[in-house]
Amino acid sequence: MLTGLSIRDVVLIEALDLEFSNGLGVLTGETGAGKSILLDALGLALGARADSGLVRNGVERAQVTASFDAPDHVVALLADNDIEIDKREPLLIRRSVRADGGSKAFINDQPCSAALLRDVGTALVEIHGQHDDRGMFNPRGHRLLLDAFGRCDTALVASHYTAWQEARARLDVAREALENAARDREWLEHAVAELAQFNPQPGEEEQLAGERSDMQKGERIAEDLKAVLESFDGPKSGLALIRSAARKLDRLADAHPLLAEALTALDRAVIEASEAEDKLNAAARAIEFEPARLDEIEERLFELRALARKHNVAPDAIVSLQENLTARLDSIQAGGEGLAKLEAEVKAKHAAFVDVAEAMSAARKSAAAKLDAAVKAELAPLKLDAAQFQTAVERLPEDRWSITGMDRVEFLISTNPGAPFAPLAKIASGGELSRFILALKVALAEEGGAATIIFDEIDRGVGGAVAAAIGERLARLARHTQLLAVTHSPQVAARGQAHYFIAKSSQGTVTRTGVVLLDAEERRQEIARMLSGAEVTDEARAQAERLLEGV
Repeated sequence: MLTGLSIRDVVLIEALDLEFSNGLGVLTGETGAGKSILLDALGLALGARADSGLVRNGVERAQVTASFDAPDHVVALLADNDIEIDKREPLLIRRSVRADGGSKAFINDQPCSAALLRDVGTALVEIHGQHDDRGMFNPRGHRLLLDAFGRCDTALVASHYTAWQEARARLDVAREALENAARDREWLEHAVAELAQFNPQPGEEEQLAGERSDMQKGERIAEDLKAVLESFDGPKSGLALIRSAARKLDRLADAHPLLAEALTALDRAVIEASEAEDKLNAAARAIEFEPARLDEIEERLFELRALARKHNVAPDAIVSLQENLTARLDSIQAGGEGLAKLEAEVKAKHAAFVDVAEAMSAARKSAAAKLDAAVKAELAPLKLDAAQFQTAVERLPEDRWSITGMDRVEFLISTNPGAPFAPLAKIASGGELSRFILALKVALAEEGGAATIIFDEIDRGVGGAVAAAIGERLARLARHTQLLAVTHSPQVAARGQAHYFIAKSSQGTVTRTGVVLLDAEERRQEIARMLSGAEVTDEARAQAERLLEGV
């Protein structure tokens, strides 16, 4: 609820600090005293357009600070927008507007956007008057109010709607995938057949490239190796000459010790040279290649790399590509069965949603009949006995169903017998509209809404018994919420638990508006003034006393 309002330099208000309590507070004062300025200042704090015309003449800026006890849903709203507040502390909303039109907004001294300020303001305060009944004009709000009145639990409807939409989304994805695959079917069949015929193997490129490299190396050194081996063949080769020398020396070795040592060395040379010859022959066999095999390897490697370029993948990814394309082709055959299962799931979840949504519609229609009766009971005492109220619950086309169900809810009125029903804003005049809203609010008294409700001159154009009826209903409504009423009616003013008097004073060329909280005697005097006019008579005082005693 609204606990305090601090205003600085707003039009005729130089400085004003007010405290508010729960229940019904009334604001009175002579015409032109500045009641609208007070509401404009509060509206500024609640996110209304920042009008530089609100800045008092001669100063640079106007500022309004409103303090509230924040309800849980407002705390959650602020948390969603990265503004953390302590529920044990007051919620402070501060708004300033400069004479040049610039403005700033703060919530608990944290900067906030104008959009967030409007959302928070709407959640905290409803203002109903001649020109500010937007909340009641919005049919979305009508559905919320009816659901609260009828204790309609929308959670089950929401869960079934979400399940239906999720199933539809899965079906759409599967259908699109199948359609895309089907469009590519001919290409897939060709590509899979081509890959199957080629039969790529894991790591094949690396293996082929290595084998080709080895064969190309062997081709380059084969001739040189052949020439080396020829030096070991024939009677004139080095090895043959060493062997001949060794045979000859063998016959002379006993003649001298040095000859024996020379023979030993020649034997070693023969052995080493023979081993070298054996290794050269082995090497020649190892690097020996068939030209036909090299051609075969190069052709396979060329085809592998060309296939990779064709499919825009790396050569070593060809095997994975083959698996993926084969799986896509298989999915076309299997996709029909999967699609049928998803279609059956969507149909079942749609039917489940329709069942709970139709039950919700029936509950809403039952609640609408009770609400219509409750509002009707309030209309006659408010001088709206010729009017009728109707809560229309209409089924929406399927493409407009949502988590709230399949209904559109709207409050309609007919102000004259036989006249067609139409939305509130299109039929009711300002005074009628405020009284209609009061009747609705009384009927919906325990069903939530903003913590603070303000009625601006709801009693305009009425008096006597109707004004008394308005005051009684305002007092009844104030048992459930904080309510402030700007009024010219003594019958309404007498119902207030707190009475604020708005007065305008002049000093030279300077005019100021002030507000004071009246005590019991001051309140009796103000109600007497409202009854009698400029001159307060003893009879007016007595009548004021009777009004105060009768509440």
